[in-house]
Amino acid sequence: MIDQSVVAPPDSAARLPVRPSAGRFLILAVVFVCAACGLVYELELVALASYLIGDSVTQASVVLSLMVFAMGLGSLLAKRLRCRAAVGFGLVEAALALLGGCSALVLYATFAWMGESRYALIGFSLAIGILIGAEIPLLMTLIQRVSRQDAGGTVADLFAADYVGALVGGLAFPFLLLPWFGQLTGALLTGAVNVVAGGALVLWIFGRDLTGRERGLLLLVNVLVLAVLGTAAVLVDDFERAARRAVYGDGVRVAVQTDVQEVVLTGGRGGPLDLYLDGRLRVSERDEYRYHEALVHPAMRGPHARVLILGGGDGLAAREVLRYPDVRSVTLVELDPGVARLARTDPALAGLNAHALDDPRIRVEYADAFAWLRGRGGTGAARAAYDVVISDLPNPGITPSTKLYSEEFYGLASRVLAKGGRLAVHAGPPAVRPRTYWTVDATLRAAGFTTSPYTATGRVSGFGAGPDRSHDGKNAGEDAGEDGSGSAGGRARARADWGFVLAAVGRAPTVGLAPDAPPLRSLAPPVLEAGVLGAERTRLRDMPPSTLVHPRYAG
Repeated sequence: MIDQSVVAPPDSAARLPVRPSAGRFLILAVVFVCAACGLVYELELVALASYLIGDSVTQASVVLSLMVFAMGLGSLLAKRLRCRAAVGFGLVEAALALLGGCSALVLYATFAWMGESRYALIGFSLAIGILIGAEIPLLMTLIQRVSRQDAGGTVADLFAADYVGALVGGLAFPFLLLPWFGQLTGALLTGAVNVVAGGALVLWIFGRDLTGRERGLLLLVNVLVLAVLGTAAVLVDDFERAARRAVYGDGVRVAVQTDVQEVVLTGGRGGPLDLYLDGRLRVSERDEYRYHEALVHPAMRGPHARVLILGGGDGLAAREVLRYPDVRSVTLVELDPGVARLARTDPALAGLNAHALDDPRIRVEYADAFAWLRGRGGTGAARAAYDVVISDLPNPGITPSTKLYSEEFYGLASRVLAKGGRLAVHAGPPAVRPRTYWTVDATLRAAGFTTSPYTATGRVSGFGAGPDRSHDGKNAGEDAGEDGSGSAGGRARARADWGFVLAAVGRAPTVGLAPDAPPLRSLAPPVLEAGVLGAERTRLRDMPPSTLVHPRYAG
């Protein structure tokens, strides 16, 4: 994309194989294509950074700011190439196609085998930005060699072609490349289009101005880049399988890309089942019962005939709720139908959740929890009164989840609670993320709730070999660090630390078990008493609440 206007000095007219007007049109067409490809590279880096590293706002800010800065550097560096603008532009486009096309593969490879992709992300952002910034000064020189026009008109034409190309690239990325080709193949295809457009322009339109050596060099470079991209495209499926094994181990049974996220199931055939959502370990059979018992059962102390579960498409929270025979109905609001489908059909996952989603008392609705609470998804049901609301959602530090931990969200949740109803919220590990945990508590209180914080802990065995990965709520370990990262594949934590907040409108709820609570594997009154004390030891006072317009959570 253009970040500044550059005017070329007069130069001798190029010897063109077409009329000047046609040559001008072809150059503008290449500007259009290159702008579309450049924006695809930017969006690809942002998307991969958000997926591999997390916190989409931070990663988008880092990538875009670095690229815009690098584009300025590229524009300055391109001054040295203006005397050989044609061959310079051809080499720039070949390098851009190679780097942009292979960026997704390299980022995923560093993540899978090295466990860290931040430095590769910074390197690609700077390199691609420099090359994109070098395009416009060179194209300005070329277009003025083709057709003499006032500088203002030339700049206007280039800006128009550039911005329209960026629009097309920005729309093609989410609506064409991602759903049809995926991130890896989509980037490779974009690189191929880029190198063909740049090479064709220089070799055809300006080929007569090149020396024989320059034509041979450009032809060889373009053929090599196309060969690399084509070979990578042929091998991309094998690469993806190898990278997935490096990340998740050899026990991958299911790997699907839904409309919402990547869902991976490992184990389950004689080994412990693990469920990953977008690379984050969401459920581990080794210890999930501790998490779900601590989330659900304290909230069931009191009336619990009608229960609402927000999230929890794996069916594990529903399993615990349905252990109470006097529960009459359960509404489960899940964003991703693919997760709920696996929870019903995968033998290991369905066995783990005791086929909860097939229980006649449960109704599953597919919607964003925030929108559903506003009445868009559940209509009359959304305004009904529930005795218990279970918020089984990803960590608030994950940017897309921030709104589900806002004052506005909890205000909507309070409207569907019956008098004396309770809201149970998973709020992240207080031992390592105390600011996040107590921000959730402060946000609930700002929404009109009284709160009773508590924690739960559990023992987690080693997970096998593999690089460090980011963990989500159900496996947010004590040793994960402030960003919640830990080992999803490696032998990492021995102790899991979960934080919860039990909330009600009116009198503060008591953290305890209902008289009719079923037999539990990990939870008992002394454990809950210790959990209350454990949360209190981490208390941070006077935390401001998080709102939609002022989110307080950091990924």
